[in-house]
Amino acid sequence: MELITAHHIIVAVGWLAVVLKVVTFAVNSMIPLRLLAMASSVCFIIYSAVFQIWPLLAIELILLPINAYRLYEIIALRRLVTHMTDESEPDFSAAMAYGKKRVIEAGDVVFQKGDPVDSLYYLAEGCVEIEDQHVTVAAGKIFGEMAFFNNSATRSATVRCLEDTVVYELDEKRFARLEYEDPKFAMAVMRTVTKRLVANAAQTQAIQPE
Repeated sequence: MELITAHHIIVAVGWLAVVLKVVTFAVNSMIPLRLLAMASSVCFIIYSAVFQIWPLLAIELILLPINAYRLYEIIALRRLVTHMTDESEPDFSAAMAYGKKRVIEAGDVVFQKGDPVDSLYYLAEGCVEIEDQHVTVAAGKIFGEMAFFNNSATRSATVRCLEDTVVYELDEKRFARLEYEDPKFAMAVMRTVTKRLVANAAQTQAIQPE
């Protein structure tokens, strides 16, 4: 009797695994999806181990750690997004590992208004001025990043070095690679772009005639 009951329990676990697997296809949110997939894998592992269904056991033993790792990635990214929405200073120093280093003397131009849009810059040392806008950028900041977030094919302003300057240049390919490999950098860039867009919109509204 006990053997029959145990058999029925394992069969029920197998059917539960099937139900959980089907439900994953109806879930839109990634965290519940991964949790359901992991629960389904655990049930399938128990079922297939008891009945010695080795191919099913093998695939579920592979899928379980994969889904667990993906769940960890999603949770880590959510924590990063939450952290990057506070008022902490964004860190762009990762650009030094990917960018092309340039040393520019005081008074020289990094790029001129009307130049083709091709790169953004991390300012490691020195200070630059965005002419016409009368905006200065200090070390530790980025500039020229709007190149990748609008449809303009040319620069909208000239950037000149106010002192001897060291920059790291990121073309679109390098930027895309860094954005993929370092989500923290990508979030810092997006945060900066958003702030500057809001500031530009506020400035434009302020100078409009009544």
